[in-house]
Amino acid sequence: MRYLPKSQSDREIMLREIGVRSIDDLFSAIPPEYRLKGDLNIPRAYAESEIVEFFRQRAANSAQGYATFLGAGAYSHYRPVVIDSLISRGEFFTAYTPYQPEIAQGTLQSIFEFQTMICELTGMDVANASMYDGSTGAAEALMMAARITGRSKAAVAATVHPEYREVITTYTRYQGMPMSTFRYAGNGRVDLDTLEMALDDDTAAVLIQSPNFFGTIEDVAALADIVHSKGALLVVSIAEPVSLGIVKPPAEADIISMEAQSFGVPLGFGGPYCGVIATRERFVRQMPGRLVGEARDRNGRRGFVLTLSTREQHIRREKATSNICTNQALIALMCSIFMAVYGREGLKELARQNLAKAHYAAEQFRKSGAKLLFEGAPRFNEFVVQTKTDPYAINDRLLGQQIIGGFPLKKFYSELENASLWCCTETTAKASIDAAAQEVAL
Repeated sequence: MRYLPKSQSDREIMLREIGVRSIDDLFSAIPPEYRLKGDLNIPRAYAESEIVEFFRQRAANSAQGYATFLGAGAYSHYRPVVIDSLISRGEFFTAYTPYQPEIAQGTLQSIFEFQTMICELTGMDVANASMYDGSTGAAEALMMAARITGRSKAAVAATVHPEYREVITTYTRYQGMPMSTFRYAGNGRVDLDTLEMALDDDTAAVLIQSPNFFGTIEDVAALADIVHSKGALLVVSIAEPVSLGIVKPPAEADIISMEAQSFGVPLGFGGPYCGVIATRERFVRQMPGRLVGEARDRNGRRGFVLTLSTREQHIRREKATSNICTNQALIALMCSIFMAVYGREGLKELARQNLAKAHYAAEQFRKSGAKLLFEGAPRFNEFVVQTKTDPYAINDRLLGQQIIGGFPLKKFYSELENASLWCCTETTAKASIDAAAQEVAL
């Protein structure tokens, strides 16, 4: 009973206290057609040694050691070994929500330092350290804008990550917040005329992504002028924060929603990741999540406290302003260590390497006969190519060379036939790029 601590006698006592005779009686209110009538179709129970061997075999068959050109919102960057060494310390690894500042100064300071570095990167006044990931952060930013403006509608660019848009659709549907999507132009950027037509006097916010899902960098200043002229707020989503090493921060935005996974957080089959919201100081009281502030005690000594919202006050049913109620401090600490290790100049160099490798790969693909799409706009470490053959077939051939190819776009953009999104980071080797270019040519 190592993993199921309630014994049969414990269960009988609980049923007796509830006032029912059996588990079946307990669930009798559930209609019969929705009740499980047999055993689950799962393997038998394994011994601990068998479980260890099971995962050892799966690890041996995994894609570890493969070169990858996948990006699309989750990026493979080198993680300095010091990250795991430091986060494994007991005071960080086992720490929970720092409600009591007198015994949680270390955790609070690490969150404060994270917030400070995020503000320096984004050009915003304040940042939180408590969002689940970039997709939920983007949805929360739109709801935050609705509270600030008193308006109810949201407009989202088609160049925002499609899965982000799916999450946002779920959030806004049950918030009674109509959401519209506006298209992109031939250069892979937001179509300014379409954006202007999408706005009205009830639009609370416009959400864009830069670099966007196609890897192109939006003209944030031009977009901000249009959005602000309609009295709405501009929300900018950043899925690849390494871009901020050389790309001008979107300082014209009112709210920035960022996925910080690139900063030392492992891909981990989709999570846990590190979402962030950064904004102007005047909007701070509508910002969801946890915020740490600096204070002084009666003797003038520096200290840190949770401020504005010190407990899970976002889960108060109809009074809630957010569904965020977790402590993301450990994941944020990974990002803080990453940023501290690289520093300002290191992050610039890292970004330059990403840019240079993506530029080289795009040129090699072009020489191999692929068509480079959206050439009229600047890009960072991702680009879109259109090939003569199905991208899935290309990827199947590349897997035989231990290379994971680009992301086929037809799944989300039916108009982009035989197009795929490719990403290069500092971990991408020249030999892998050259090999991929040869397969693209076939």
